[in-house]
Amino acid sequence: MVGPPMTNTILTLLSAELIKQYTATGHWRDDTIYALVRAHARRAPDMPALRDRFRRVGYAALIAAADSLAADLKGHGVKPGARVAVWLPSRIESVVALLACSRNGYVCTPSLHRDHTAGQVVALLRRTHATAFIGQAGYGADAGRHDIFAEIGTVESLKHVYQLEADGSFPSCPALGRASASLPREQDVDARDIGERSDAVLRTAVRGHDDAVKTDPNQVVYLAFTSGTTGVPKGVMHSDNTLLANARAIAADWRIDADSVVYSLSPLSHNLGFGAMVMALAAGAELVIHDLPKGASLIDRLIETGASFLFGVPTHAIDLLRELRERDLDAIGRLTGFRISGAAAPREVVAELLAHGVVPQSGYGMTETCSHQYTLPDDDPKLIIESCGKACPGYEIKIWRTDDPDTEVPVGEVGQIGGRGASLMLGYFDDQAATEAAFNAHGWFMTGDLGWVDQNGYLRITGRAKDVIVRGGHNIYPARIEELAMRHPAVERVAAVPVADARLGEKVCLAVMRRAGARIAPDEMLAHLDALGLSPYDMPEFVLDIDHIPLTASGKILKRDLVERIAKGLASPVPVRWKAGPAAGGR
Repeated sequence: MVGPPMTNTILTLLSAELIKQYTATGHWRDDTIYALVRAHARRAPDMPALRDRFRRVGYAALIAAADSLAADLKGHGVKPGARVAVWLPSRIESVVALLACSRNGYVCTPSLHRDHTAGQVVALLRRTHATAFIGQAGYGADAGRHDIFAEIGTVESLKHVYQLEADGSFPSCPALGRASASLPREQDVDARDIGERSDAVLRTAVRGHDDAVKTDPNQVVYLAFTSGTTGVPKGVMHSDNTLLANARAIAADWRIDADSVVYSLSPLSHNLGFGAMVMALAAGAELVIHDLPKGASLIDRLIETGASFLFGVPTHAIDLLRELRERDLDAIGRLTGFRISGAAAPREVVAELLAHGVVPQSGYGMTETCSHQYTLPDDDPKLIIESCGKACPGYEIKIWRTDDPDTEVPVGEVGQIGGRGASLMLGYFDDQAATEAAFNAHGWFMTGDLGWVDQNGYLRITGRAKDVIVRGGHNIYPARIEELAMRHPAVERVAAVPVADARLGEKVCLAVMRRAGARIAPDEMLAHLDALGLSPYDMPEFVLDIDHIPLTASGKILKRDLVERIAKGLASPVPVRWKAGPAAGGR
């Protein structure tokens, strides 16, 4: 007997046993992301799905646009399992691309960020053997010197290229209407607009439209690249089901539904923003795309759009609270929840958000695992400040010895975080060795992060396994130092990094980026750390006062850059020594 043609030809960790296990628990289901959105469109076609500064798109119009793009991709010879690369700022077309891929069985590759160069993108296109490319003219870190559309002609696997213009100037996605900078408000777009416009960018003509919609939610649909702060980024593979398992859990726990308006400050190309998008689509909510011009009021936009749940990083929260104080406001419209990721939120930020009626969601996750760990709306503020919450339904974590990842440690002891569950990746693209190396002997994915869990399952992060600073054989965890330093009112951003030492191997340098107009002397910082309980054995021995600490596109601190600047003599840390009292001990 001849079975159906194989469409998922990528080597993954998927197995019949895994499908049976997570289907039985209800964490994996029969719906693809496209199927869920199509169901929303049939139930309530005019219900808002997406919104940017120029357009507001209903679910029926969104599905029609995805169908049009899917048909055009197929017409250009893109086959199921092929990679469709997306290099765009946060815009509606990014969502259309994902849905078209989910519909036809393509693999969407949207984690090409603004800080990528044209050369890096070309390399990733070659590496993934991309068949189609959707990009925006003039976008990217070196757009002024290199035109990506002039350079991708050397990528032999490409069958078709879509060149979009910047929003507000030309028709960007004709199927969704014409973007116009002169519009005072968003224009509503309905399904009748589909097919009424056409150009060379995204054709709306449905040529031989195929009703054979993908029905297997376990095929790879999302290929994301890790941030690559420590080396060559790895390609992380997810299916509709692995993405939806986490999206459904967060939506249920935080009561996000069709009446919700989700606003992502994180770019849709980043895993946090991408997760916000999938969650909003799964819940039938409206997703607001963050495309404000520089200097525009975020609070005004949140109020105008009726945003009820926000995604971002601590820097976003700090900026939001600053505007609240400047305008002496008590609340932010309908906003009641804020997922803060990328780093721990400072204690005073959590307290101030709560005072304004916004409950922060502290969490932990990674591209490989999705946002599986988070606090709940009714959690004690102390847990929101000090922990990353509990594992969501369908996922579990254990802590393993740092020197033996196959041995579990007792509750309360620091070790490497391991996880498994319905939202775990299906492996690394075209890298079987890396996939195998990522798991311990018991089949748990080893994150490379260090932490401990309490009796109730709440996780505390203490640092990256590779970030541990070893001073004369003593392990020092940067995350602990950074968390305490961030509590000082003069501090905007900090990073604890190693400085080479001939005798001890490494010493701790604390890089401090101060708030505007604030001052803090090195000795004052050490006294602050001591007052909050930092061990004298973990005290920084260098302090670097720096104007700017760089971040990745995902909001994480680029520690590697700081270490390299110090090593090359481009930054000069000041030596300091904590003079501990008799009871405290010392070095």
